[in-house]
Amino acid sequence: MNAPPLVAVVGPTATGKSDLGLELAMHLGGEVVNADAMQLYRGLDVGTAKLPPGERRGVPHHQIDVLDVTETASVAAYQRHARADIEALRAAGRTPVLVGGSGLYVQAVLDPLEFPGTDPELRASLEAELAADGPHALHRRLAGQDPAAAAEVLPSNGRRIVRALEVIALTGGPFRATLPRATEPLYDAVLLGVDRDVASLDDRVAVRVDRMLSSGLLAETRALLPLGLRDGRTASRALGYRQVLDALDAADPPDLAWVREETVRATRKFVRRQRSWFRRDKRIHWLDGADPSLLDRALAHVTACSRPG
Repeated sequence: MNAPPLVAVVGPTATGKSDLGLELAMHLGGEVVNADAMQLYRGLDVGTAKLPPGERRGVPHHQIDVLDVTETASVAAYQRHARADIEALRAAGRTPVLVGGSGLYVQAVLDPLEFPGTDPELRASLEAELAADGPHALHRRLAGQDPAAAAEVLPSNGRRIVRALEVIALTGGPFRATLPRATEPLYDAVLLGVDRDVASLDDRVAVRVDRMLSSGLLAETRALLPLGLRDGRTASRALGYRQVLDALDAADPPDLAWVREETVRATRKFVRRQRSWFRRDKRIHWLDGADPSLLDRALAHVTACSRPG
Protein backbone atom coordinates (compact mmCIF):
# COMPACT_ATOMS: atom_id res chain seq x y z
CA MET A 1 0.00 0.00 0.00
CA ASN A 2 0.97 3.66 -0.25
CA ALA A 3 2.11 4.36 3.30
CA PRO A 4 1.33 7.73 4.92
CA PRO A 5 4.18 9.88 6.20
CA LEU A 6 3.29 8.96 9.79
CA VAL A 7 0.89 6.68 11.66
CA ALA A 8 0.09 7.42 15.30
CA VAL A 9 -1.47 4.88 17.68
CA VAL A 10 -2.76 6.64 20.78
CA GLY A 11 -5.22 6.24 23.64
CA PRO A 12 -5.42 5.28 27.30
CA THR A 13 -3.15 2.89 29.15
CA ALA A 14 -3.78 -0.87 28.90
CA THR A 15 -5.89 -0.76 25.74
CA GLY A 16 -3.44 -2.68 23.54
CA LYS A 17 -1.65 0.17 21.74
CA SER A 18 1.81 -1.40 21.87
CA ASP A 19 0.72 -4.64 20.22
CA LEU A 20 -1.23 -2.82 17.50
CA GLY A 21 1.63 -0.42 16.86
CA LEU A 22 4.05 -3.32 16.48
CA GLU A 23 1.75 -5.13 14.06
CA LEU A 24 1.22 -1.99 12.00
CA ALA A 25 4.95 -1.37 11.79
CA MET A 26 5.46 -4.91 10.51
CA HIS A 27 2.73 -4.59 7.88
CA LEU A 28 3.76 -1.10 6.75
CA GLY A 29 7.48 -1.72 6.60
CA GLY A 30 7.98 0.71 9.44
CA GLU A 31 9.55 1.26 12.84
CA VAL A 32 8.08 2.30 16.19
CA VAL A 33 8.71 5.70 17.77
CA ASN A 34 7.75 5.67 21.44
CA ALA A 35 5.44 8.40 22.79
CA ASP A 36 5.15 7.18 26.38
CA ALA A 37 7.03 9.60 28.64
CA MET A 38 7.97 6.95 31.20
CA GLN A 39 9.30 4.48 28.64
CA LEU A 40 12.02 7.01 27.87
CA TYR A 41 13.74 5.83 31.06
CA ARG A 42 16.29 3.06 31.27
CA GLY A 43 15.32 0.59 33.96
CA LEU A 44 11.63 1.49 34.14
CA ASP A 45 10.59 -1.71 32.42
CA VAL A 46 8.12 -3.75 34.46
CA GLY A 47 6.08 -0.80 35.70
CA THR A 48 5.74 0.82 32.27
CA ALA A 49 4.85 -2.45 30.48
CA LYS A 50 7.76 -1.79 28.15
CA LEU A 51 7.86 -4.38 25.38
CA PRO A 52 11.04 -6.44 25.95
CA PRO A 53 13.51 -6.46 23.02
CA GLY A 54 12.91 -10.17 22.50
CA GLU A 55 9.20 -9.51 21.88
CA ARG A 56 9.64 -6.70 19.36
CA ARG A 57 9.83 -9.21 16.48
CA GLY A 58 12.77 -7.48 14.88
CA VAL A 59 11.03 -4.10 14.64
CA PRO A 60 13.35 -1.28 15.76
CA HIS A 61 11.98 0.96 18.53
CA HIS A 62 13.09 4.56 18.99
CA GLN A 63 12.88 6.90 22.00
CA ILE A 64 12.98 4.01 24.46
CA ASP A 65 15.68 3.77 27.16
CA VAL A 66 17.20 7.16 26.31
CA LEU A 67 17.19 8.78 29.78
CA ASP A 68 18.67 7.92 33.16
CA VAL A 69 16.21 7.95 36.05
CA THR A 70 17.87 11.07 37.47
CA GLU A 71 17.17 13.09 34.31
CA THR A 72 14.03 15.18 33.94
CA ALA A 73 11.91 14.41 30.90
CA SER A 74 11.34 17.44 28.67
CA VAL A 75 8.60 17.67 26.07
CA ALA A 76 10.70 20.14 24.08
CA ALA A 77 13.71 17.78 24.03
CA TYR A 78 11.49 14.83 23.16
CA GLN A 79 9.97 16.84 20.33
CA ARG A 80 13.40 17.45 18.79
CA HIS A 81 14.60 13.87 19.11
CA ALA A 82 11.38 12.16 18.03
CA ARG A 83 11.02 14.39 14.98
CA ALA A 84 14.65 13.65 14.04
CA ASP A 85 13.89 9.93 14.22
CA ILE A 86 10.76 10.37 12.11
CA GLU A 87 12.57 12.37 9.44
CA ALA A 88 15.39 9.81 9.30
CA LEU A 89 12.88 6.97 8.89
CA ARG A 90 11.00 8.78 6.14
CA ALA A 91 14.25 9.53 4.32
CA ALA A 92 15.05 5.82 4.45
CA GLY A 93 11.64 4.88 3.06
CA ARG A 94 10.39 3.51 6.38
CA THR A 95 7.01 4.35 7.92
CA PRO A 96 7.24 5.88 11.40
CA VAL A 97 4.60 4.47 13.78
CA LEU A 98 4.24 6.77 16.78
CA VAL A 99 2.88 4.78 19.75
CA GLY A 100 1.99 6.01 23.21
CA GLY A 101 -0.44 7.57 25.62
CA SER A 102 1.38 10.76 26.67
CA GLY A 103 -0.93 13.27 25.02
CA LEU A 104 1.30 16.32 25.02
CA TYR A 105 4.24 14.29 23.70
CA VAL A 106 2.12 13.04 20.81
CA GLN A 107 0.87 16.52 20.00
CA ALA A 108 4.39 17.95 20.24
CA VAL A 109 5.41 15.64 17.40
CA LEU A 110 2.35 16.13 15.21
CA ASP A 111 1.75 19.85 15.51
CA PRO A 112 4.03 22.90 15.19
CA LEU A 113 4.08 23.69 18.91
CA GLU A 114 6.75 25.87 20.44
CA PHE A 115 7.73 25.50 24.09
CA PRO A 116 9.10 28.38 26.18
CA GLY A 117 12.53 27.87 27.65
CA THR A 118 13.43 27.68 31.32
CA ASP A 119 15.33 29.83 33.78
CA PRO A 120 17.19 27.75 36.41
CA GLU A 121 17.23 30.51 39.03
CA LEU A 122 13.55 31.33 38.59
CA ARG A 123 12.64 27.65 38.63
CA ALA A 124 14.68 27.05 41.80
CA SER A 125 12.99 30.01 43.50
CA LEU A 126 9.52 28.76 42.63
CA GLU A 127 10.36 25.24 43.74
CA ALA A 128 11.62 26.58 47.06
CA GLU A 129 8.27 28.35 47.50
CA LEU A 130 6.48 25.14 46.60
CA ALA A 131 8.41 23.23 49.26
CA ALA A 132 7.79 25.91 51.87
CA ASP A 133 4.18 26.89 51.17
CA GLY A 134 2.69 23.93 49.30
CA PRO A 135 0.99 23.71 45.89
CA HIS A 136 -2.30 25.29 46.93
CA ALA A 137 -0.67 28.61 47.80
CA LEU A 138 1.05 28.72 44.41
CA HIS A 139 -2.16 27.68 42.70
CA ARG A 140 -3.92 30.72 44.22
CA ARG A 141 -1.19 32.92 42.74
CA LEU A 142 -1.64 31.24 39.36
CA ALA A 143 -5.39 31.87 39.56
CA GLY A 144 -4.67 35.57 40.00
CA GLN A 145 -2.25 35.72 37.06
CA ASP A 146 -3.92 33.31 34.63
CA PRO A 147 -7.41 32.09 35.64
CA ALA A 148 -7.74 29.93 32.54
CA ALA A 149 -4.55 28.05 33.35
CA ALA A 150 -5.55 27.66 37.00
CA ALA A 151 -8.83 26.10 35.90
CA GLU A 152 -6.94 23.46 33.91
CA VAL A 153 -4.10 22.68 36.34
CA LEU A 154 -4.97 20.66 39.43
CA PRO A 155 -4.28 22.53 42.70
CA SER A 156 -2.25 19.51 43.87
CA ASN A 157 0.00 19.37 40.79
CA GLY A 158 2.92 21.37 42.17
CA ARG A 159 5.26 20.64 39.28
CA ARG A 160 2.77 21.87 36.68
CA ILE A 161 1.91 24.97 38.73
CA VAL A 162 5.60 25.86 39.01
CA ARG A 163 6.01 25.47 35.26
CA ALA A 164 2.96 27.65 34.59
CA LEU A 165 4.24 30.43 36.83
CA GLU A 166 7.69 30.14 35.24
CA VAL A 167 6.30 30.48 31.72
CA ILE A 168 4.16 33.46 32.72
CA ALA A 169 7.20 35.18 34.26
CA LEU A 170 9.42 34.45 31.25
CA THR A 171 6.98 35.35 28.50
CA GLY A 172 4.80 37.98 30.12
CA GLY A 173 1.82 36.15 28.66
CA PRO A 174 -0.58 33.41 29.74
CA PHE A 175 0.36 29.79 30.25
CA ARG A 176 -1.70 27.69 27.88
CA ALA A 177 -2.44 24.74 30.12
CA THR A 178 -4.51 23.12 27.39
CA LEU A 179 -2.55 23.75 24.22
CA PRO A 180 -4.73 24.53 21.20
CA ARG A 181 -4.90 22.11 18.29
CA ALA A 182 -2.83 23.46 15.42
CA THR A 183 -4.76 24.17 12.26
CA GLU A 184 -1.77 23.23 10.12
CA PRO A 185 -0.28 19.94 11.44
CA LEU A 186 3.36 19.25 10.74
CA TYR A 187 2.62 15.81 9.25
CA ASP A 188 -0.25 14.48 7.19
CA ALA A 189 -0.54 11.70 9.74
CA VAL A 190 -3.12 8.96 10.21
CA LEU A 191 -4.20 8.94 13.85
CA LEU A 192 -5.66 5.77 15.32
CA GLY A 193 -7.11 5.76 18.83
CA VAL A 194 -7.49 2.53 20.79
CA ASP A 195 -9.97 2.40 23.66
CA ARG A 196 -12.16 -0.13 25.43
CA ASP A 197 -15.36 -0.26 27.42
CA VAL A 198 -14.78 1.53 30.74
CA ALA A 199 -15.57 -1.47 32.94
CA SER A 200 -13.43 -3.87 30.93
CA LEU A 201 -10.54 -1.42 30.85
CA ASP A 202 -10.77 -1.01 34.63
CA ASP A 203 -10.44 -4.79 34.87
CA ARG A 204 -7.47 -4.80 32.50
CA VAL A 205 -5.76 -2.15 34.64
CA ALA A 206 -6.11 -4.37 37.71
CA VAL A 207 -4.73 -7.36 35.82
CA ARG A 208 -1.87 -5.25 34.54
CA VAL A 209 -0.94 -4.09 38.05
CA ASP A 210 -1.08 -7.68 39.33
CA ARG A 211 1.25 -8.69 36.50
CA MET A 212 3.63 -5.85 37.35
CA LEU A 213 3.87 -6.98 40.96
CA SER A 214 4.28 -10.65 40.09
CA SER A 215 6.93 -9.77 37.48
CA GLY A 216 9.20 -8.01 39.96
CA LEU A 217 8.15 -4.37 40.30
CA LEU A 218 9.43 -4.26 43.88
CA ALA A 219 12.81 -5.76 42.95
CA GLU A 220 13.12 -3.43 39.96
CA THR A 221 12.37 -0.39 42.12
CA ARG A 222 14.93 -1.48 44.73
CA ALA A 223 17.53 -1.93 41.98
CA LEU A 224 16.90 1.62 40.76
CA LEU A 225 17.41 3.22 44.16
CA PRO A 226 21.24 3.21 43.96
CA LEU A 227 20.90 4.76 40.48
CA GLY A 228 19.08 7.76 41.92
CA LEU A 229 15.41 6.95 41.36
CA ARG A 230 14.32 8.97 44.39
CA ASP A 231 16.14 12.02 43.00
CA GLY A 232 14.51 11.78 39.59
CA ARG A 233 11.85 14.47 39.37
CA THR A 234 9.97 12.66 36.60
CA ALA A 235 10.89 8.98 36.93
CA SER A 236 10.12 8.84 40.66
CA ARG A 237 6.51 9.84 39.88
CA ALA A 238 5.89 6.97 37.46
CA LEU A 239 2.80 4.92 38.28
CA GLY A 240 3.72 1.89 40.36
CA TYR A 241 7.19 3.14 41.24
CA ARG A 242 5.77 6.11 43.20
CA GLN A 243 3.54 3.75 45.17
CA VAL A 244 6.41 1.33 45.89
CA LEU A 245 8.61 4.21 47.06
CA ASP A 246 5.86 5.46 49.36
CA ALA A 247 5.36 1.96 50.75
CA LEU A 248 9.10 1.54 51.35
CA ASP A 249 9.08 4.84 53.24
CA ALA A 250 6.31 3.50 55.50
CA ALA A 251 7.71 0.03 56.17
CA ASP A 252 10.26 -2.47 54.96
CA PRO A 253 9.16 -4.95 53.75
CA PRO A 254 6.49 -2.76 52.14
CA ASP A 255 2.76 -3.44 52.16
CA LEU A 256 2.29 -4.80 48.64
CA ALA A 257 -1.48 -5.04 49.04
CA TRP A 258 -1.51 -1.28 49.60
CA VAL A 259 0.80 -0.79 46.61
CA ARG A 260 -1.59 -2.76 44.45
CA GLU A 261 -4.68 -0.87 45.62
CA GLU A 262 -3.09 2.56 45.21
CA THR A 263 -1.53 1.78 41.83
CA VAL A 264 -4.82 0.46 40.45
CA ARG A 265 -6.64 3.55 41.74
CA ALA A 266 -4.06 5.98 40.35
CA THR A 267 -3.86 4.21 37.00
CA ARG A 268 -7.64 4.21 36.53
CA LYS A 269 -7.66 7.93 37.28
CA PHE A 270 -4.85 8.45 34.77
CA VAL A 271 -6.78 6.46 32.14
CA ARG A 272 -9.69 8.86 32.46
CA ARG A 273 -7.42 11.88 32.00
CA GLN A 274 -5.87 10.26 28.91
CA ARG A 275 -9.30 9.52 27.45
CA SER A 276 -10.40 13.11 28.03
CA TRP A 277 -7.26 14.48 26.36
CA PHE A 278 -7.38 12.32 23.23
CA ARG A 279 -11.16 12.54 22.73
CA ARG A 280 -10.75 16.28 22.12
CA ASP A 281 -8.71 15.59 18.99
CA LYS A 282 -11.18 15.07 16.15
CA ARG A 283 -8.44 13.81 13.83
CA ILE A 284 -8.34 10.50 15.69
CA HIS A 285 -10.17 7.50 14.22
CA TRP A 286 -11.26 5.39 17.19
CA LEU A 287 -11.06 1.60 17.32
CA ASP A 288 -12.24 -0.91 19.91
CA GLY A 289 -9.23 -2.63 21.44
CA ALA A 290 -11.39 -5.69 22.15
CA ASP A 291 -12.35 -6.14 18.48
CA PRO A 292 -10.86 -9.41 17.12
CA SER A 293 -10.47 -7.59 13.79
CA LEU A 294 -8.59 -4.66 15.33
CA LEU A 295 -5.53 -4.98 13.07
CA ASP A 296 -7.62 -5.43 9.92
CA ARG A 297 -9.73 -2.38 10.75
CA ALA A 298 -6.63 -0.32 11.50
CA LEU A 299 -4.97 -1.33 8.24
CA ALA A 300 -8.18 -0.64 6.30
CA HIS A 301 -8.30 2.89 7.69
CA VAL A 302 -4.64 3.51 6.96
CA THR A 303 -5.16 2.25 3.41
CA ALA A 304 -8.20 4.47 2.89
CA CYS A 305 -6.31 7.51 4.14
CA SER A 306 -3.29 6.71 1.98
CA ARG A 307 -5.03 6.52 -1.39
CA PRO A 308 -3.94 9.24 -3.81
CA GLY A 309 -6.46 12.01 -4.18
